Amino acid sequence: MSSTTALAGSKREPAIPARHAAALRLWLGALALLIVTMILVGGATRLTDSGLSITVWQPVVGVVPPLSESDWHEAFAAYKTIPEYTELKRGMSLEEFKTIYWWEWAHRFLGRLIGVAFLVPFVLFWIAGYIPPSLLRRLIGLFVLGGLQGALGWYMVQSGLTLRTDVSQYRLAAHFGLALLILGYTLWLLLGLGVAKGARTASRQRGPVLVAGTMLALVFVQMLAGALVAGLDAGMGYNTWPLIAGAFVPSGLGEASPWYLNLFENPLTVQFDHRMLGYAVVAAALGQFLWLALKRPPPALLGSAFTLALLAMLQMALGVWTLLLSVPLTLGLAHQAGAVAVFIVAIYHLWLARSLHFAASKAHAARSA
Repeated sequence: MSSTTALAGSKREPAIPARHAAALRLWLGALALLIVTMILVGGATRLTDSGLSITVWQPVVGVVPPLSESDWHEAFAAYKTIPEYTELKRGMSLEEFKTIYWWEWAHRFLGRLIGVAFLVPFVLFWIAGYIPPSLLRRLIGLFVLGGLQGALGWYMVQSGLTLRTDVSQYRLAAHFGLALLILGYTLWLLLGLGVAKGARTASRQRGPVLVAGTMLALVFVQMLAGALVAGLDAGMGYNTWPLIAGAFVPSGLGEASPWYLNLFENPLTVQFDHRMLGYAVVAAALGQFLWLALKRPPPALLGSAFTLALLAMLQMALGVWTLLLSVPLTLGLAHQAGAVAVFIVAIYHLWLARSLHFAASKAHAARSA
């Protein structure tokens, strides 16, 4: 085995020593795990209606929760001033408030923890010379995205503090979408520190790369649609399957005007779109696997396509189950976890298809020289 590991996409820099690459992989893997955890805690925060329980943004001192009864009463008094309490939660006890407060506090604490878990090792690795220039730029970009995510999270919360009883579904979808982009970018950097398996037997065709990229884009759009469903509580109604409101294509999909608002503000249309995109994801994943099987690709690529198709089918079944039971907390979180798993495998499949393609192309160019 080689004593060095090449950074994917690097053409001019020397290979990263294997010891350095292993340490960086461990660090980025831990960050990815924290990001997944934060996404799931964010889902629980949404499902328990906890996201507006902390009405101020204090990036530093906010890490300390209320420590005394007077602190708790002060936080509760602030919550009592917002529409969610006055219109929906009036009469809530202090103990009930503490429950939703801890969910939101945990979500924000994880955000701070991720920032520290990135910044401290990053500085140490940089000082120690573990990070090559090309990776340094990408890691700085990742840190900037993390900062933007924190600001976007507060921007989302602000939308529910004055005129609404809940946060804007648009801002919720943007917050969730950026979280997915940060997770995807982290995983891409992590995978770039490895070596693509089966490169010597790969095909030089671009088809698998284009299909895998389209598949990933479809999964991403479907997850954004799921965020709109969550933002509108659209999963709490129309809890039948395969029919919705008594028909496969129900009436009322275009009631809002102008028509495009139905895609974002009509709960029936939003749920319908989420269902249709779910079917599309399953069909595309199965089609990709069968198409690749006919092309006899490297086993790793076919295996990732099979895993993606299997997870997509399981995720659809879990989504139907969750819908039929009107989105209980446990199933709602399981459905979100399943979506993240599909997203991760779609990223890996695209990276593998792209890496094998480039590896084959370089080998072909070397033989032609």
